[in-house]
This record gives sequence, structure tokens and C-alpha cells, in this order.
Amino acid sequence: MPEGHTLHRLAIALTDVFAGRRLEVTSPQGRFAESAALLDGAVLEDASAWGKQLFIRFEGERIVYVHLGLIGTFDVYPGVAAVPAPVGQVRMRLAVPDAYADLRGAIACDLKTPAEMATMVSRSGPDPLRADADPGRAWERIRRSRKPIGALLMDQQVLAGVGNVYRAEVLFRQRLHPLRPGGTLRAAQWTAIWDDLSVLMAEGVQTGRIDTVRPEHTPEAMGREPRRDDHGGEVYVYRRTGQPCWVCGRKVATSALEGRNLFWCSRCQPAYRSRAVR
Repeated sequence: MPEGHTLHRLAIALTDVFAGRRLEVTSPQGRFAESAALLDGAVLEDASAWGKQLFIRFEGERIVYVHLGLIGTFDVYPGVAAVPAPVGQVRMRLAVPDAYADLRGAIACDLKTPAEMATMVSRSGPDPLRADADPGRAWERIRRSRKPIGALLMDQQVLAGVGNVYRAEVLFRQRLHPLRPGGTLRAAQWTAIWDDLSVLMAEGVQTGRIDTVRPEHTPEAMGREPRRDDHGGEVYVYRRTGQPCWVCGRKVATSALEGRNLFWCSRCQPAYRSRAVR
């Protein structure tokens, strides 16, 4: 599933290409046909993201809500000589004479009102990529929870936009075991997680890939081969099961948590042991 930086990057692309322009809105597949007919010929005002949710605002206080899910794609094609005929199962197409965007495979593509959008946002945790985010909202949930921090970071009602890659990597960078109970974290540790995510995810928006290793652990600095993976980017532990940790050399471990794989280094991220006196 795309992580939050992908949706913010997509929102920027949609705004750059279509904002202020009157669009042809269609649903070649047919599943969005009724709503597309209501939007056809309307001006697109802007697009924004909150976590893994995308909101496209049209004139008349109409908003298209998109959630890509596991297999969804939303490809933007600017500067074309002519808009081609749609290929495959295109749920929604946005088009102007010199550009178009095709949405495929999304788990949600619905027309919403501003009030409905506000309700959806209110149910989501703060997004590290948004200037208006309040990290204290997430901390209030985390500090009272017995659930593992690895699960809490992936709960979109606690924290919006973080997926499995950023979860694994920020916990490694902060030397926290993914199974450590959220309620055992100190406020300073949560602040460090939030600040790290804000920087890493913002870099992801700029580059379109997830890079989390520090300068001293890049391929160039270590004299090693670049990572080869369909997710791209240089990482410490994500999908590196059994490979040596770039910091200490111990093999990267893995296990499952709530249906998703965890990745960590047992030396750099030791298991949490309470110091409480029994």
C-alpha cells in the first residue's frame, strides 16, 4: 500500500497540472459514472492529502475522495500532444487538452461534501507531512496504550500516513524494539519519532522514494552495492531479513504483527524490559 508521502506527492502533481482548469471528468470503467457526470466540466480547485487519503476539490464544494488501497494507481500525464483512449479498468479519468490522469484499482473513489471530508479527517491521526498536524493527539493515544509501538504507528487513527517501511525504519533509527508497549515510551522518545518521520517523509515527497540511511551508511560511504528492491531506496531493516545490519552486523530479524511483517535488529533495537520493582 502506498505510504503517505506518495499521496502528498500525487496531490502536488494533480494541483500543478489541473488547478484552475475546467476538466473533462469521465469513468470509462463505469463505477464512478454518476458522480463523474456531475463533475464533468467543473473547475478543479486543488488536491490535498491527509495520511493515505486523497481529496480533490472541485468548484461548488464538491470533493472526490480517493483511497488507493493495496493495488490502486493514479497516474498523471502532463504535456501530451493528445489525450489517448483509456486502456484497461480506468475508474476515473481527469482530462484537459494537454494532460490527463487515470485512476485504477482504488478501494475508494467517492464524491463527498466538505462536511463529510471534515468527519473523515477528524477520525484520522495527525499527519507528519502536514503543517497543521498536532503530534500531541497521537501521543495521548500512544502513552495510554499497552499495544506495541509497532502496531500503533501503523494505526491510521493514531498516526496518519505511516506504512510498513517508515514504521520499520523510524523504529530502527530511534533504537526502539517494535514490540515495546506504547505506554512505556517517554515523551522525548515520541517527539524524536515524530520529528524523524516529518523529515524522512518530506524527503520522500521530494524524491519519490524512501531513503532512511544516514550519510555514513550509504552505499558510497560503505563501499557496498546499492539496494535492489522494487520499493527502491536505501533502508536499514525493511525487507532485509537475514542480511547484516549496516550498523552492527547482526542479521536482521523478522516476525508478524497484526498481519504485517516486522523487521528489526535485535542488537540495535533490544527488547524492552521494565525496570519496575516487583
